[in-house]
Amino acid sequence: MPLARRPFLLAALLPVLTVGATGVLAIATGEQTSAEAIREGGPAAALPASVTSGSIVQVVAHPDDDLFFMNPDLSRTLTTTGTGTGTGSGTGTGSGTGTGTGTGTGTTLTTVYLTSGEADGRNEARGGSAWDPDQPADRAHYAEARQNGIRAAYAQMVTGDRTSAWKRTAIPTEGGGHAELDVLIAKPEVNLVWLQLREARNPTAENPDSLRGLWNGKIPALGAQLSSASPVKQPYAYTKDQTVQAIAGILARYRPTTIRMQDPTPGRYPDTGKYTDHQDHMYGARFVQAATAAYAERVTERPRFTVQSYLGYHNGTLPHSLDPQTAETKIGFLKTYAWQDRENHCGSPSGCGDRKVAGSPTGRNWAQSLRYARGDNASWLTTGTPGRLWAFATLDGRLAVWTRQGAAPGQWSGPDLLPGAGIDPGVSTARLPDGRIAVLATRTTLHPDYRREAVYAVQSAPDGPFGPWQSLGTPETADDEGTSAISTPAASVSPDGRLTAYVRDSRRTLRAREQQPDGSFGPWRNLGGEDLQSDPVTATDAAGRLHVYATTGKTVLAWIRPAPGAPLEGPFPTGLPATTVPLTVAPEGAGIRLYFRRPDSGVVRTALVTAGPAAGAKPHVSSVSEVGGRAGYGAVGVAGRLLSGRADKGTVGTTGLGGPPAWAESKMLYAGAPSGILEQTGATTTAVLGLDAALHITTTPPPNPKPPHPTWHRAVPPAQ
Repeated sequence: MPLARRPFLLAALLPVLTVGATGVLAIATGEQTSAEAIREGGPAAALPASVTSGSIVQVVAHPDDDLFFMNPDLSRTLTTTGTGTGTGSGTGTGSGTGTGTGTGTGTTLTTVYLTSGEADGRNEARGGSAWDPDQPADRAHYAEARQNGIRAAYAQMVTGDRTSAWKRTAIPTEGGGHAELDVLIAKPEVNLVWLQLREARNPTAENPDSLRGLWNGKIPALGAQLSSASPVKQPYAYTKDQTVQAIAGILARYRPTTIRMQDPTPGRYPDTGKYTDHQDHMYGARFVQAATAAYAERVTERPRFTVQSYLGYHNGTLPHSLDPQTAETKIGFLKTYAWQDRENHCGSPSGCGDRKVAGSPTGRNWAQSLRYARGDNASWLTTGTPGRLWAFATLDGRLAVWTRQGAAPGQWSGPDLLPGAGIDPGVSTARLPDGRIAVLATRTTLHPDYRREAVYAVQSAPDGPFGPWQSLGTPETADDEGTSAISTPAASVSPDGRLTAYVRDSRRTLRAREQQPDGSFGPWRNLGGEDLQSDPVTATDAAGRLHVYATTGKTVLAWIRPAPGAPLEGPFPTGLPATTVPLTVAPEGAGIRLYFRRPDSGVVRTALVTAGPAAGAKPHVSSVSEVGGRAGYGAVGVAGRLLSGRADKGTVGTTGLGGPPAWAESKMLYAGAPSGILEQTGATTTAVLGLDAALHITTTPPPNPKPPHPTWHRAVPPAQ
C-alpha cells in the first residue's frame, strides 16, 4: 500500500553526501563557512559545517514502542544512515578531567528489544483474527508476527520498500544467552537486536515473572520467549545482573554516541495511583540505566555518549505535539507494522505484522506526539565573566562542561567531566551575583534502592572550577517503589546570592527549597498547582520581580514574587492556550517573554508577561503571536531575537522574532533542546548537543536586524 511521505522521508531515497572531519565540507555541500568566522578570521573559519553523524542505539521494552514513542526521531535518523564509518575514544579520571575524540560521517542505528511482546499469543485485531480464525493462541507465532511487522516498518522507513530483505543470525550475549541480530541487507548500518525475554503481559498488574519482578528481586531469573522462526533455538534465562550485562555488552558492540531509552520514572496518576506508563517500559528503562552505568565504567576506549529518554503512555493525555502531516507519516509506518492490508508480503506462516495494532494504529492517542521525558529545557548555556561562555550537558552519566575563553568563536575547550556518576539528562543553570555559576540537575542512585534526588554544584570563583555535587534531596517522602518522578530543577537567585530550587513532583505540583542565610536549605515547600508537566522555568524581570512558570495539559500557570524579599505568590492563571508542554522564558523590558509551541502544528508561539509590584498583583499576558511557521517539536532556544529549535525536517533550525515566517534549517539532528545567549556585544550564540555527543554552535555577530542563515560547526574540533 503506498503511503504519503513527508519531504524528510523522501530524503531517505537520496544519497547522503558527507565527508570526513578533515574534508572541506563547505565545498561538498555548497554551504558557506560561518559569517562570524570570516569576520573574525579565527579558527572557526576552517571548521566544517555540522551534519548528522554518530552511532545511535535505541533500547525499548516491546516491538512497536520505538514506532509509537520515538518516531519521527527514528525515521529522521534513518534517513541519515550512510556508508561512512565512525571511530572514537574517550577516557575520564576521578579528578573530573576527560578527553574524548571521534570522527565519522553518517550514522548507524541499532534498536534493541528487551522482550518478545508475546502478550496473550493471539494476533487479533478488534472484532476478529488476523489471518486464521481457527488458529489457537500461540505466543511464539505472535512474537514472530511482531518481528515481521517491525522489519517491514524499518525497511519502509529506510528504503521505501517494506519487503527489503534482512539477514537474521544468532549472537552470544554477555549475559550468557543468545540474541537475534537482524541486519538490513540494503543498509547494513541498520540493525535490530532481540533479547526475547518474557513480557509482563499486563500494563500495571503485579506479575512477578516480568522485568519488574526481576528488578525488585521477586524472581531469581527471567526466561526467554523465543519467536517461532528465530535463529536462536536454545532457551535461556537471565538474572538481574545478567540482564544488565547483556544490555551493556550490546552497547559495547555498537559504541553509541546517543542512547535512546524509555522513561524510568513516569510517576503515577494522582487520582488512581497507577503508573502513567507500562511497567515493562518503566523497568526496562531502569535496566538500561544500569547497563549504561556499567558500560561507562568498564569501557574507556570509546566515544562519549548522551542519553535521551522518551515519554510513553502519558502522551495520550496531552495535546498533540506533531503537525498533521508528520503524524500521518508516522501513522503510516504503524499501519505497515500492524499488517493492516493483510497481504502476505513476508511469506511467514506466523503473519506479517501485529494485528492488535491494526484496529487502532494511533494507539491511545500516542502516535500524534513525541515528547522527551527529560532534557527538554533550554537553560544550559550561560555567560561567565565578559566574553566567557559555559555550556553543560550530561555525557557518560556525568556532567560535561565546555567553556569559551574569549569572544572569538574558535576558543572553545572541553568537554571536561565533573566527578560523580548518575547525573540524569537535563541540567539548568543560575548565575550568582558575584559572577559564579550554579548548575542544577537530578541524580539517580541505583543501589541499594532506586531513588532520584536534586543536586547542585557551584564554581569556587567566577570562571573557576566547580565544587562537588551537593544534594538537595527530594520532596518525594513516600517514594513507593522508587517512582522518583521529579523534574529537572529550575533555580532563582536572591540579591544576596541565595539559591531556590523548583521542581515538579510526582503528584504534578510545584515544590521549592530555599537556601538560608547560613548556607543551609530549608524544607521542601509545596507551592501548589496541579497537572504540571515537564520542567518549571524561571526568570527575573528588569524590576527584580521573579517569575516562575509551569505548563499543564490545558494552559500555563504563573507564580510571581512582586519584589525582592517578598513571598512568592500563586499559582495564577495566565489564560494562555494549551501548549505542547516545554516552555522557554527570557527577560524582556519590564516583563518576561514565554516561548512555546502550538498543539497540532509545532508553530512557535510567544507572549509577553508583565506583573505589577503590589502584593497579589496578577500577571498580565499580552496577545499571543506566532513565529517561524509550521515546524517541529520540543523546546525552543532563545538568543535575543534569534530563535532555534527543531524545524520541519527535524534538524536544528533558526528563525527571527518578528522576522519572516520560515525556518533556516541545517543538516543536523540533535538531542535534547537548543540553548542560546545574547552576549553583551550584541552577538548571539546558540548551542546544541549533536547525536555525535559533541557540542555544536552557531554565532551571529552584530549588527543583526535580520538574522542570516547561520552555519553550525563543532565547538571543539575532533582530535586527529
